[in-house]
Amino acid sequence: MPIDTTQSVRQVIAQHPAKRDDIGDLTTRRPLPGPGLDQLDPFLFLNHHGPQTYPANNRGLPFGPHPHRGFETVTFILEGSLAHADSASHQSVIHKGGVQWMTAGSGIVHAEISPPEFLREGGPLEILQLWVNLPARLKMSEPRYVGLQQSSIPAIQLPGGGELNLIAGQWQEQAGPIETLTGVFMSTLKLPAGTRELLPVTPGRQVFLYVVDGDVTVSGEPVQPHHLIEVDRDGESLDIEASSNARLLFGHGEVIDEPVYSHGPFVMTTREEIAQAVEDYQNGKFGGLDA
Repeated sequence: MPIDTTQSVRQVIAQHPAKRDDIGDLTTRRPLPGPGLDQLDPFLFLNHHGPQTYPANNRGLPFGPHPHRGFETVTFILEGSLAHADSASHQSVIHKGGVQWMTAGSGIVHAEISPPEFLREGGPLEILQLWVNLPARLKMSEPRYVGLQQSSIPAIQLPGGGELNLIAGQWQEQAGPIETLTGVFMSTLKLPAGTRELLPVTPGRQVFLYVVDGDVTVSGEPVQPHHLIEVDRDGESLDIEASSNARLLFGHGEVIDEPVYSHGPFVMTTREEIAQAVEDYQNGKFGGLDA
């Protein structure tokens, strides 16, 4: 199907490489925050773990119980499996192709670890985790969690031959299974070699586009794997073409435009709120978790 050339397309501003920052034996790359970009409002942080293969009888992921307040975590299990437990009594094991969406809100303690089967048998692992900010009015929302297996995420065939896995937001007449607090759109893309897609984006919204792997051009500019692609906010679509099989993380959201004060696992709008978060956590107000 030919590309609709009447739509204005977003242009690439910069490509931000994911820097290696391994966590023990876990291969980790991080494009955000990075040397040239503190945040991409409302998107705060992205870790890309793997791809790698774990041997049998491994120690698994190192993310034992830890707190969060003031934002949301979105975790994409590209390969392997991930067990979740939190102080709001949510538990799940999500497998390849699934997604976990957690609203930390007013405060939660959670653990993200490898399930017993993975520890015993090993296997391939690749995981993305994205942090999405909440505006001040929603930072103290009640914590919540949704874990989705791949079968619960609509796989939409695109006109150019690609596939969009719709996690949150609206795509034509279809709604993603996650209802977000701030209207964030979130998806993963699979683009076979030779495909070209024109992806609609409402002008003014901030695009989040990360190239997991593959050779891709955006608006005709070649972009690199393991790079976060920053585009302008003016156009009404993204023009993406793949010359090899490619996978991308594609989302967009309303710009919050508020101060951001972060301290480890807490993201608030003032230093005083950070101090209060630390005090509340130390006083047990986030609840407990044995994992």
